Amino acid sequence: MPGRAQALGFALMPQNEMVKRLVWMGFIAGIESLASIVAIRFALTIWRRIYGEDPPGYDR
Repeated sequence: MPGRAQALGFALMPQNEMVKRLVWMGFIAGIESLASIVAIRFALTIWRRIYGEDPPGYDR
């Protein structure tokens, strides 16, 4: 019975546990980076609408 990755056509997915861990850690780091960027932009938008200026210490 093929695994889910093979069923989806990802036959070249790594089978080594260490490689899987490294890929997982890279995936999580990428998601965290994107979430951080979105959170900062959201906070900047709210700050600017409330105070009408850039937050203290914000350098473009």
